[in-house]
Amino acid sequence: MNSRWTQGNRFGLLENGEEFFPAVFDAIRAARREVVLETFIWFEDKVGNELQRVLIDAAKRGVTVDVLVDGFGSSELTPAFIAALTDAGVRFRAFDPKPRVLGMRTNVFRRMHRKIVVVDETIAFVGGINYSADHLADFGPQAKQDYSVRIEGPVVAEIRTFARNAIAVPDDGQRRWYQRRPHLHRDAPQPEPGTASALFVTRDNQSHRTDIERHYRAAIRSARKDVIIANAYFFPGYRLLKEMRKAARRGVRVRLILQGEPDMPIVKMAAAMLYDHLQRAGVEIHEYCKRPLHGKVALVDDEWSTVGSSNLDPLSLSLNLEANVVIRDRGFNQHLRERLEYLMEHACTQVTADRLPRRNAWHIVRSFFVFHFLRRYPAWAGWLPAHVPKVVVPKPEPDTPSIANLAGMTHATESAESR
Repeated sequence: MNSRWTQGNRFGLLENGEEFFPAVFDAIRAARREVVLETFIWFEDKVGNELQRVLIDAAKRGVTVDVLVDGFGSSELTPAFIAALTDAGVRFRAFDPKPRVLGMRTNVFRRMHRKIVVVDETIAFVGGINYSADHLADFGPQAKQDYSVRIEGPVVAEIRTFARNAIAVPDDGQRRWYQRRPHLHRDAPQPEPGTASALFVTRDNQSHRTDIERHYRAAIRSARKDVIIANAYFFPGYRLLKEMRKAARRGVRVRLILQGEPDMPIVKMAAAMLYDHLQRAGVEIHEYCKRPLHGKVALVDDEWSTVGSSNLDPLSLSLNLEANVVIRDRGFNQHLRERLEYLMEHACTQVTADRLPRRNAWHIVRSFFVFHFLRRYPAWAGWLPAHVPKVVVPKPEPDTPSIANLAGMTHATESAESR
């Protein structure tokens, strides 16, 4: 489990695209030496086009720009869009793209779900927000509610090292990742910008399979006053459910903010199967009903918080590549608490016992099988498609419709994802 706390950091909460996109784009515009960016989704809409522009501008003024997108989440990027980036000098990579079979995407499992930006080793962003217009309120009723953090301090160097190694492609004419020791020569030693302690925690399919879940469980186990978890896709493992129930039973106020207006109806149906089990232990459940919830944040008592890309469901906890930051800072915790409590008060409906279906024999049998599935799914996840995902350098042909069908790719295994 990742366990090296870094001192002297500063965190700023960014809520939704209205706060996140300007912060990221301004940081890239100010970059002098390097930009490293990873994302699950990048669409060719007004947000994606603006990201393309600021990255191209940075590359043209001599900034080293490395980009990694997921081959499933960003499969619709067109060759012309990618070529505009690469022609400007952006080093563009795709994580495990696969061609469609009978119109269906086949690379569903083991996705690169992280959302990371690092600029000049001085500023980083980690969270759950993708580069698409549906993270802006003017998108309409389906606009997503989500969070990220702006980070300054020593932990940024750790995030940068991780992101650069993940993007590295050995056979693209550069030295192999283990031969490179990239280092930015700063003009002068940088003072510690804040007082927050931080952990950068990742999940992969090799040596850090359960790190994010274990940090959640450890924090809930240590809770003495309250726990608030806002998570879009909620279907956690048996052990995590058990810690929530135990905390509530010993007098900790445990509040969950889950989807009430989900972008995928099955999400609400799956989470609702757990409501009775959790409520019987005293866990409060609040459904966010204003628009789809896409956040992945939590806090415990007065200091501990986490923000990142990891949902609490089988995909994030057992299959996808994820990244969270764990933060110990009273000021950040208090600000996040205020925003989540505002959400519960103004945009959520609390699920009470009288709203739940009456328990019957079918309900009991179904719950039995659900909990046994939850208890064992981390082991079962290893049975799912065991291909080794690749990081590839796209070389688009002019008539290629999208990244999902790029021809002539150079393949290279991502070291962090080898199995």
